[in-house]
Amino acid sequence: MEVGFLGLGIMGKAMCMNLLRNGFKVTVWNRTLSKCEELVEHGASIGETPAAVMKKCKYTIAMLSDPSAALAVAFDKDGVLEQMCTGKGYIDMSTVDADTSKKISEVISKKGGYFLEAPVSGSKKPAEDGQLVILAAGDKVLFDEAIPAFNVMGKKSFFLGQIGNGAKMKLVVNMIMGSMMNAFSEGLVLADRSGLSQQTLLDVLELGAIATPMFKMKGPAMIQNNFTPAFPLKHQQKDMRLALALGDENAVSMPVAAAANEEFKKARSMGFGDHDFSAVYETVKTYGHSK
Repeated sequence: MEVGFLGLGIMGKAMCMNLLRNGFKVTVWNRTLSKCEELVEHGASIGETPAAVMKKCKYTIAMLSDPSAALAVAFDKDGVLEQMCTGKGYIDMSTVDADTSKKISEVISKKGGYFLEAPVSGSKKPAEDGQLVILAAGDKVLFDEAIPAFNVMGKKSFFLGQIGNGAKMKLVVNMIMGSMMNAFSEGLVLADRSGLSQQTLLDVLELGAIATPMFKMKGPAMIQNNFTPAFPLKHQQKDMRLALALGDENAVSMPVAAAANEEFKKARSMGFGDHDFSAVYETVKTYGHSK
């Protein structure tokens, strides 16, 4: 199976590597073309533009940073839509809002192509291990045809129906995750300032009803002030913002998520945007000190 792959950030690169390791022929493109070189060493070909990748491949996957990047790769000069035609499939695995997915989907459908939004739940390590959860919506035929690729990149793929449902599910998941990370950060700081061992708190949490893989994975690095990005904080804040907008549309009160969003914005203003989203811990520590 031959696929195109657009976007080689933390997630895209790992996902693409799994496709190559499992015998897929992959043509890659990235805005910074030098990021393609390592994948070429593993057998990938390079496409000079998104349009060139689309022209070559029946199926093209995109993993981009935000709605503006997703729209640019689709609609700009040398973009995907220039080479979209009957029978070609485009799978956008970026985390965007439902409106962005719908805009891209409508134009692809008019050109006779198939579209699937398929954002993923999981960060760097699940991407590397092929253990992502894929939240797809859109064209069911394309979903069925993409399953061999999804099975290599993820551990479970959900088909959620009409376009927009994948985007919405991803935003709800990330909103919960961002809110939990804030509560976790407050707990770690409170334990420390109260004279308790943070490591013991981690041990206690792991044995109780609120044990989560996220606490287990992030906690030890956080108490060592290690915020190497698996999921950059600026992207988490973007997802909180998009989730809150979804809340506005549906008249859902979300005070916890709103407060969490403010903490992520504070962390960005402190220079932690490119660090892991767990660096929101630093805002609690810093503002705790000033009291």
